Amino acid sequence: MVGVAIGLGNIWRFPYMVGKYGGSAFVLFYLIAVIVIGIPALMAEWTLGRLTQRGPLGAFEKGGFPKGKYVGGFFFFVIICGAAYYSNTLGWVAYFGISQIINALGGNINPGSILPPEAGFNTTSFFLQLLMTGLVILACGIVLIRGLRKGIERASKFIMPTLFFILIILIARSVTLPGSGEGLKWYIGKFRIKDLTGSVMGASLGQAIFSLSLGGTFMVIYGSYLKKSISIQKNAVFTGLGDLIAGLMAGFMIFPAVFAFNLEPASGPGLIFDTLPRTFSMMPAGWIFGTLFFLGLFGAAYLSDVAAFEVLVSGLRDNTTIKRTRAVWLIGMIVFLTAIPTMINMKIFLPWDLTFGSGMQILGTLLAVITTVWCIKKSEALKELAKNSHRPFHRFLFWWLRIVIPIVILFVGVNWLLESAFHIKILR
Repeated sequence: MVGVAIGLGNIWRFPYMVGKYGGSAFVLFYLIAVIVIGIPALMAEWTLGRLTQRGPLGAFEKGGFPKGKYVGGFFFFVIICGAAYYSNTLGWVAYFGISQIINALGGNINPGSILPPEAGFNTTSFFLQLLMTGLVILACGIVLIRGLRKGIERASKFIMPTLFFILIILIARSVTLPGSGEGLKWYIGKFRIKDLTGSVMGASLGQAIFSLSLGGTFMVIYGSYLKKSISIQKNAVFTGLGDLIAGLMAGFMIFPAVFAFNLEPASGPGLIFDTLPRTFSMMPAGWIFGTLFFLGLFGAAYLSDVAAFEVLVSGLRDNTTIKRTRAVWLIGMIVFLTAIPTMINMKIFLPWDLTFGSGMQILGTLLAVITTVWCIKKSEALKELAKNSHRPFHRFLFWWLRIVIPIVILFVGVNWLLESAFHIKILR
């Protein structure tokens, strides 16, 4: 579950969101959002999956949500589009990592050549993305064919400890650079109440939903795999804290180095693909740290990509007679073809990310929580939430799920829609 939750949202998106929204205030409210919103919502999504024994293509219908069959079908389409651009981005990460090694051996590869142009069409970028996205999907397919225990779980048990080990090495290097103290101070030691604006709070809540892989999709299908002997409450806390720690560690890795080399923390999505490579190039033996970083980022994002494919493969198998191996390759081909438009330029990629990453995840989380605590019989939901815990699921928490979390998620969704589509801010 930790492997599913930790991905590009923690190592790529969290640092650039911290940079964009000014540091300590964002970090503090993000920490609160994960604990009071993210973890309870995670419990709701797992409960929906385990009670219905289905992924989104079946869970909403079986859970009693009105027109749930069509809602599930819609989110099946959303996951295809999300997996497409996510696999493409994962290809960028892999290419940057390979470039670090080749350049260290005397080669001369520009890692940025794989990135789509801002507008127009670039042949080199397009064909590099075709190649790397195909290899990423192939790598996902190999693990998926082996199934949940022998494939996905085994890969997670290797990749996640490796990722945390790499982060620790890079944090140790970053915080010992001359001038890194300013970065630490800006990141966690410069909180001012006036910095906690509506935009910062809304962005923090959206990031909490994104980084935990909520959205009525990944966590619903993985919830259906949870044994009845496993406590949803305890494991949600462990998963939420693991996800939170990974994001915080990424910030400790990045911002001390960024300030040490007088680079710009608010450089947006390019913080990883533009600012960090320059940071590594200024370090002694920087190629080693650069390779470790992109290796760790690839590993984290890879497990989230596998989760997306598992939702699709499981949905196809649950509703057809297609065998697992054939379903894996069929889904892989569909996702590959769907990814092609995102390879053309950033004018296509960025709105695609905004729609199928941020917007649809917020909507999916809202509907999953509502299905669990409003559509499913209350006694059944409470029984599932409390199973194998030492005490009953607290009634206050159930009403928190019923009232507060839907209102908060709805606020985040409306705020996202108004800001992204109409450039209107509810709060400043």
